[in-house]
Amino acid sequence: MKKIVIILLTGIMAQLNICAQTSTVQNAAIPKDAPINVSVMDFKNNFLSQEIIVFRSRLNGREYQGISGADGKFATRLPAGDTYEIFILGFKDSTSYNFFEIPATQGNAYYKDPFKVDIQFQPSKTFILENVNYETGKALLDEESFPVLDELVAYLNRKDDQRIEIGGHTDNVGTAVNNQKLSMERAVTVMQYLISKGISPTRLEAKGYGLSMPIESNKTEEGRAQNRRTEVKILD
Repeated sequence: MKKIVIILLTGIMAQLNICAQTSTVQNAAIPKDAPINVSVMDFKNNFLSQEIIVFRSRLNGREYQGISGADGKFATRLPAGDTYEIFILGFKDSTSYNFFEIPATQGNAYYKDPFKVDIQFQPSKTFILENVNYETGKALLDEESFPVLDELVAYLNRKDDQRIEIGGHTDNVGTAVNNQKLSMERAVTVMQYLISKGISPTRLEAKGYGLSMPIESNKTEEGRAQNRRTEVKILD
């Protein structure tokens, strides 16, 4: 059987190709699962390493996951007779890309050849560090920031070939000069935290953007709160 699905999600196209073949055996050791070969690449057909792919069962919610190697591939096995939702894990979130079904086999039939799951997507190049906050007017991190930064450390350990920029941003309260200085100090504070957790300084850059790049209106408190943020940009 062969199935090709092309879907459009939040402006990002994801392509999923699935195929497999059944065979039969005449003994009691009939496999109840199916082999799966997964490849992950971007839209320039570059293989993506260290991407975590999750298959979630619709029958019982159980999750199976694998992580792509240097060649963008990994192999796993999934129980037959179920439908799975495919997720790609990012930093602190996941994106659902599609469902696919592994039909139940009949009698002595089993899946001999693997299903081939080819996933294409464009990883996000920027993300905001939600819940990373500082003391008012200072570059001292609140305690609630540490779990988020520890997740960033784990992400960077997994993506050990990536370099990032840590960008500090403020609202428009105060002078442009003071906001520029504060945003830089906050970005440096985050960078120093990552270094203290073992991330190489050569992989990190800190920049302060002050009030120059708002993402919401500074006319409301909610908007100003959104503008006071720390962003991570993937450099390579």
